[in-house]
Amino acid sequence: MSEKFFAGLIRNVSAGTRLAFLLPVRWQQFRASVGQFVLLAGFNFLVWGLSNTLQAGGGVFNPISLAIYLAQIPLLLLACIAIASIHGNSALAILLAVVLSSSDLAFELAGVAVFGAGMSPSVQILGWVGFLVWGWLIAVRGIVVCMRFQWRSTTASAGVIAILMAFYLLVLPRADLWTQEPVPEPSELVQESVFHAQGELIERGLAALETGREGETELYFVGFAPDGSQDVFRHEMGAVKEIFDRQYGSGPRSIVMLSNPATLGEYPIATATNLRRALKQVGARMNPDEDVLFLYITAHGDARFQLSAHAPPLALAPVNPTLLARALNDAGIKWRVLVVSACYSGGFIEPLKDENTLIITASAPDRQSFGCENGNQWTYFGEAYFKQALGRTRSFVDAFPFAAQAVAQREAAEKLSPASNPQMFAGRAIVEKLKQLSERPGS
Repeated sequence: MSEKFFAGLIRNVSAGTRLAFLLPVRWQQFRASVGQFVLLAGFNFLVWGLSNTLQAGGGVFNPISLAIYLAQIPLLLLACIAIASIHGNSALAILLAVVLSSSDLAFELAGVAVFGAGMSPSVQILGWVGFLVWGWLIAVRGIVVCMRFQWRSTTASAGVIAILMAFYLLVLPRADLWTQEPVPEPSELVQESVFHAQGELIERGLAALETGREGETELYFVGFAPDGSQDVFRHEMGAVKEIFDRQYGSGPRSIVMLSNPATLGEYPIATATNLRRALKQVGARMNPDEDVLFLYITAHGDARFQLSAHAPPLALAPVNPTLLARALNDAGIKWRVLVVSACYSGGFIEPLKDENTLIITASAPDRQSFGCENGNQWTYFGEAYFKQALGRTRSFVDAFPFAAQAVAQREAAEKLSPASNPQMFAGRAIVEKLKQLSERPGS
């Protein structure tokens, strides 16, 4: 019984090949039944999968292609039912489904022979147009073989085939079973001049830091943006530095580390090593009992309280609260203002808080923050705190409630839930210390 069953498959594929290559064929040469259609569909699926695998030569499995291929089978059956109804004999639907499926092997082999030859794009387009026309003509020929030519019925059936092919092409186009992993664009960091310039940039930036003046409380600004995958961090850091240079006179006492392809020749990249070096140098230049560090960090964050570090082809270590606390302590920096704009950044507060530290974060330890998207000039919290709140007050402490309220209102208006819930910890000693800065006009 099984031998007879598979013999039917061989007869159908043989007759379908004759149909595809315009050789004489009659409907009696096909073996039509539901079982034969299922067997033929399975055979065509294996041929398609094997052909795709051999041509791809490796890659990443694409499950969408599998879903698309299988979705086309019931659509073919619906088209065959419609065509059989047009001809007034619904019983012929399964015969037509077998006939139209029997040519798949011929088309697959012809496609490998033609498109595997490495043609130019313009020739490939012509080839695909030719394949579509060929497929439509063979499908119409199959209809005529099954039901004979009748002007109105055959014309209407040809229209159904055209609609089916258009739907396949525009809505469910077949995709490759295996796709090649995208090759990352080469980074400028692989260029020798840019790579070696990075060392000079950090050295020059650190050397330019002015020493604090005795008897005067001054602000040192350190900016750290380790994620170069999105320009919003670059835009925001540049705007924040400009605010601090203008409003707090920190220009001669500031350094920015920024991992972005557009600024590799201007700023040192934001690595954990560069951050430790910068904080150590700032600690050496400032008067420890008088001057204040303002450290601003903007990046993506995760639920483990690690900040994203993206500067391919380098594999950079993420900054976390433990690393930051150690770097600050090793640098001997007493007075600290830390602002971290990232998802889950509230996780930085507990490991870093003390009486000499003000810590402000864009979100609670269990919440995401918003606005970290390409096309934005600011993150939601960065805009609310630096652009809006610090435009109303010079006090880093007093600016926080304004910013938190602005962020909450924006998130509510945009129906973002759960809310980011920005956090602040203010040590008693740093609050008193910062009054000396907020009451002094910028230099």
